[in-house]
Amino acid sequence: MSGKPRLTYCNGRGRMEPVRWLLAAAGVEFEEIFLETREQYEKLIKDGVLMFQQVPLVEIDGMKMVQTRAILSYIAGKYNLYGKDLKERALIDMYVEGITDLMQMILMFPFSPPEAKEKNLDSIKERATNRYFPVFEKVLKQHGQEFLVGNKFSWADVQLIEAILAVEEKIPAVLSEFPQLQVI
Repeated sequence: MSGKPRLTYCNGRGRMEPVRWLLAAAGVEFEEIFLETREQYEKLIKDGVLMFQQVPLVEIDGMKMVQTRAILSYIAGKYNLYGKDLKERALIDMYVEGITDLMQMILMFPFSPPEAKEKNLDSIKERATNRYFPVFEKVLKQHGQEFLVGNKFSWADVQLIEAILAVEEKIPAVLSEFPQLQVI
């Protein structure tokens, strides 16, 4: 295995996208292997590489890691994007979990039947503007820093930027009521 992390996933964003973002934020180059056939995926299962028979798979530091949250936690810790102490880690975890809830809606959107697309888009907008973005707007305003936690860029900031851009792809003016988030 080379020194670069190796990411195995289908050729799409999905659950690997936050891994890509976090590695990029840490300045880490990585290699990607795109699964193009069912047989490639089944071989990984047969070889015992996919612990829970699902991707993403990240090979890093001699490990073959699965489960997005575990992968992200490891990368954040390894590259000093996971806070300076337990209290900061707890805040980062809390913010990341909230962002993950919003991202789950966005991840599922392309799989919506055509007749449900508009309703699901309205739901994303409603949740983003009434539940999630107000929280982060308030945190940034109260914190008085340009980062969510402490005075340093963290995993939570990376996840928030990804979520903002993902929502803006679907709803371009979504940040009109959130001046703190517009600055990010």
